[in-house]
Order: sequence, then structure tokens, then C-alpha cells
Amino acid sequence: MINLLPPETKEMYYYGKRNRVLAHWIIMIVLCLAGGMAITAGGYIYINRTITSTKQDLASSQQQLNSLNQASVQKQVTDISNNIKLSVQVLSKEILFSKLLQQLGAVTPNNVILTNLSITQGQSGVDLTADTTNYAAATQLQVNLADPKNQIFGSADIENINCSGGASTNTSYPCVVTIRALFDQSNPFLFINSGGKGKS
Repeated sequence: MINLLPPETKEMYYYGKRNRVLAHWIIMIVLCLAGGMAITAGGYIYINRTITSTKQDLASSQQQLNSLNQASVQKQVTDISNNIKLSVQVLSKEILFSKLLQQLGAVTPNNVILTNLSITQGQSGVDLTADTTNYAAATQLQVNLADPKNQIFGSADIENINCSGGASTNTSYPCVVTIRALFDQSNPFLFINSGGKGKS
């Protein structure tokens, strides 16, 4: 086919065709760039939201964990403190009976027989019952128990003395005396005394 168009017209058609192709390519590139920017913007927004949400979840979890740990540690500390207080309280009321009885035997007059010993007043003292030969022996026992040199009791008071009506079954010791005595605060016959000096 013979093209009889002038060279100027041919050139116009040629460049027109090239311009259309270039325009198509430009439109495609612009659309691709726009799509890429939209995807990038969407990804950026999504990532920011995810980061914000993750930070909030992390902060909430950390706060909850701290709260749980603090409550748990506080409970453990309270339990340990209560156990220690209970142990000290129990030990402070433990009486070393072997040493106490030896000391009581040492301060008991010859004409007195101890017949009963019972813990009283929240284990801060004892009730002693003894058979004696007479009133003087009963009062001497009270004096010996109250003597601070013996380091047993801070005070000892006679509750009752009975020397009549067969108060005692032992005819050699017809009188029965009951004495209430309170332990001295620094006596050595408690496992842990109030002064903090424990005995083992």
C-alpha cells in the first residue's frame, strides 16, 4: 500500500500514536503510584493502630501483673509476720518446767510439801497448793516465793490457808495453803522472757 500523505502529516500521525501510548503508560504509572500510596497509607494506619492497641494491652497486662504481684507479696509478708508473731507468742508462754520445779524445790521450806501446781491467768502465773505443818510454814513459803532474789515470781499472794477440819489428808502436814504467784518479767524459767533473753 502506497502512502501518499505528506511527510508532515505522517509525522503528526506517528507522534500522535506515540503520545497515546505514552499517555496510557503515564495513566498506568499514576494509578500504580496512587494504589501504592493508598496501600502504604492503609498499612501505616493499620500498623499505628496495632502498635497503639498492643501498647494499651501491654500496659494493662503490666498493671494487672504488678497488682497481682504486689497483692501476692503483701499477703506473703503478712502471713510470715503473723507466723513469727504467733511463734513468739507461743514460745513466750512456754515454761521450762524442769528448771522451774528445781527452783521451787530449792525455795520450799522443810516443813512444806508442794501438792499441786497449775498455770493461771493466761500462763503469766501459777496457782500453788501445798501441805504445811502450821500457819508459819505456809507464810514462810509465800515469803520465799515472793523474794526477788529467787528470780521466780514478781509477786506471790496467799489465797487461802486451812488448818482445820481435815483439810489435808497428810496428818503430819495438817494445813493446806493456796498461793497465787505471778512470774517475774525477767525470770529465767520462760522460754522467751519479756526482756528478750531466751533460754533453751
